[in-house]
Amino acid sequence: MILEMKVPSPGESIKEVEIATWLVKDGDYVEKDEAIAEVDSDKATLDLPAEASGIITLKAKEGDTVQVGQVVCLIDTDKIKPQQKEKIDDISKIEIEREDFKNIDTPESFQNKNIQSVSYASGTASPAAKKILEEKNISALSIQGTGKDGRITKEDALKAAPSLGSSNGNGSRSSTSTKLSVLRRKVSQRLVSVKNETAMLTTFNEVDMSEIFRIRSEYKDEFKNKHTVGLGFMSFFTLAVVRALKLFPDVNSMIDGDYKITYDFQDISIAVSGPKGLMVPVLRNAENMTFRGVEQNIKELAIKVREGKITIDEMTGGTFTITNGGVFGSMMSTPIINPPQSAILGMHNIVDRPVVKNKQIVISPMMYIALSYDHRIIDGKESVGFLVAVKEAVENPVELLMNNNIKKALEL
Repeated sequence: MILEMKVPSPGESIKEVEIATWLVKDGDYVEKDEAIAEVDSDKATLDLPAEASGIITLKAKEGDTVQVGQVVCLIDTDKIKPQQKEKIDDISKIEIEREDFKNIDTPESFQNKNIQSVSYASGTASPAAKKILEEKNISALSIQGTGKDGRITKEDALKAAPSLGSSNGNGSRSSTSTKLSVLRRKVSQRLVSVKNETAMLTTFNEVDMSEIFRIRSEYKDEFKNKHTVGLGFMSFFTLAVVRALKLFPDVNSMIDGDYKITYDFQDISIAVSGPKGLMVPVLRNAENMTFRGVEQNIKELAIKVREGKITIDEMTGGTFTITNGGVFGSMMSTPIINPPQSAILGMHNIVDRPVVKNKQIVISPMMYIALSYDHRIIDGKESVGFLVAVKEAVENPVELLMNNNIKKALEL
């Protein structure tokens, strides 16, 4: 029986996907539920499992864009799993090597086989190709034509890249061309649309991390032993953001046509770097989470992202985003809003800097934070007030995030 495997629907709004990688080869025997391919949608990379066991015949290539419901491979379920081939004995190997040795070309025969015919057309560009090359300022002499007798075709000219100059040394001058995944192309489109369709501004502030450092230093071991998860910075910032969103609800709003939608819950998107790029899984109802809950949820979602097991539902929605460029060493940036949200908080690296406290210069661990926001819906007063509220909570977490009871807040 020949089973036609069709592309399943990864989500309600997704109509097409791209074959990112085939994990099997044409003619391989596959087991039922074995991952045979990775497919990219505009939201995530997902595994495509075999629907039955048998010999597979591929009907799409890597990089192909296929519609949901389209047949991408056939599985012959009547084929039995082939037995492992026996090793070839030494005598057979010797006989094969002797036969191959007889067929080795002499220098004269090799030269005769590889003489290429040269005609008047070699290196000559067609009229269309010549025009394209002139526009690109590329010499026809640098192009290897693929047309008849070496003629340079229009397609050759379109593919040709201008020279980047000659090298004065012995270093490599090679380059590679890799097609962007459908996920990366979609992200690119969304980011450009944000710049074009929103009135995005960024406001900055700095926070003193001394108190968080003190709490983590004193309680991190006990916290990890009790909850089997580390006490990081993200739980402090997430809960600080939840508090600030309650104080400034416009930052937790979105534009829908001529309407402003304001949410009474806080679904916080957390940017996580994975093998396929930056993903933003969502902490649902973060306003109901404790420090332990935030840390555990972030850890679980980050593992799913890095293992390619994150689902579309886990990345859908979100009313506000937090991104931490500090883990890569960023000192300051202007993060781009994650549409259709209206604001995003950027965290950065922590650096010991001299600051004034009680009229004395002291060294403190400092972090710059940035809030990018859509000025169409969030005014300067709200954006600055929001960022100040985050700063206040991070610098005074015991009072503003822990209700003056650290052990109870950390569930110790």
